[in-house]
Amino acid sequence: MSPGQPTAASADSCDPVPFIDLVAQYQTIREEVRAAVDRCFESQTFILGDEVAELEKEIAGYCDSRFAIGCASGTDALILALLAADVQPGDEVITSPFTFFASAGAIHRIGAIPVLVDIEPESFNIDPVKVEQAITSRTAAIMPVHIFGQCAEMEPLWRLSAAYDIPLIEDSAQAIGAEYRGRRTGVLGTIGCFSFFPTKNLGGAGDGGIMTTDDPDLAARLKRLRVHGDVGGYNHVEVGFNSRLDALQAAVLRVKLRHLDSWTEGRTRNAERYCQLIEANGLADVIKVPKVLADRRHVFNQFTTRVVGGHRTTIMKSLKEQQIGCAVYYPIPLHLQKCFAYLGYQPGDLPEAERACSEVMSLPIYTELPAAHLERVVKGICNAMGRSANLTFPKPAPMFQRRAA
Repeated sequence: MSPGQPTAASADSCDPVPFIDLVAQYQTIREEVRAAVDRCFESQTFILGDEVAELEKEIAGYCDSRFAIGCASGTDALILALLAADVQPGDEVITSPFTFFASAGAIHRIGAIPVLVDIEPESFNIDPVKVEQAITSRTAAIMPVHIFGQCAEMEPLWRLSAAYDIPLIEDSAQAIGAEYRGRRTGVLGTIGCFSFFPTKNLGGAGDGGIMTTDDPDLAARLKRLRVHGDVGGYNHVEVGFNSRLDALQAAVLRVKLRHLDSWTEGRTRNAERYCQLIEANGLADVIKVPKVLADRRHVFNQFTTRVVGGHRTTIMKSLKEQQIGCAVYYPIPLHLQKCFAYLGYQPGDLPEAERACSEVMSLPIYTELPAAHLERVVKGICNAMGRSANLTFPKPAPMFQRRAA
């Protein structure tokens, strides 16, 4: 258990259960964060500077990449990565329809065309077979999304990247620390893109993002693109953006990075407990828990289940009445969003993504979630289904692989 994590005894079983509680996390690291913020105010360096440079080194080390380049947000990381990879207006970029809007929005923003292909039902990640079928002479990049904290199936995408000479842009916004066959996100493609939005596993005190790469030329271009294409001395060799990472964000993130692996362990324990309780309470016919693939390290940015049999609306309504947090990520696939109507997709074109949107339900998973609250979530689902709850049984061995911090 992480320092400061509430126990079952410290949480009233009738308390509201928030979907996420950032205050609980802050309470465990308050003094460290305040010291880091004070350090920035003492130096009066607020844009880039030493704090950002040190964070970049630490993230590069964590991801096992040669370079990391901070920027203003996860969305900007995607935009800058696409530009650095020489994606041009009118080019096609293949990505998932089952993801946060920024994945396709970044492609659109640089004038390229999002090509959306269906997902694998077990992992919710992009289907490599569908990716290969979508490649054309206009394909300029492939952008797999490591959704909810589990890596996409990368080996076939590596092969496609090599065969067609197409860069892989990893959307790792939800997956820092996730692994595929022992390698971490950020080094599984040409450029890795991360978000430090406050609710992420590694979240700042505002917006922020970072890009990782092993290519020194790409790293140099990313660094200049984030500062208006300036290579120094107001010498602008191309038109870039104002997308600099604040020193205050970097200072906070450096504190949190030291705790990230222990927080991931806490999320994994909570995921295991959910799976055990859902099975023990006979809910497996209604609640399909996420599958952790054997060659992955899942970091559980979300604990996203499938509610089958048409019960999602009933369960979510009941949970909210019981003051238990839950959420749907995502209710509308990107190919059916109004703003992407110009792409020409129709309902039924990407059936697995559409089915996922109609079934998924995410439950609270944050590290500091008290055991009593987690159990109350499962009891709440039992209540919604008119079933009695069993919350006491021998705890089995860990279900998911773990990696030493």
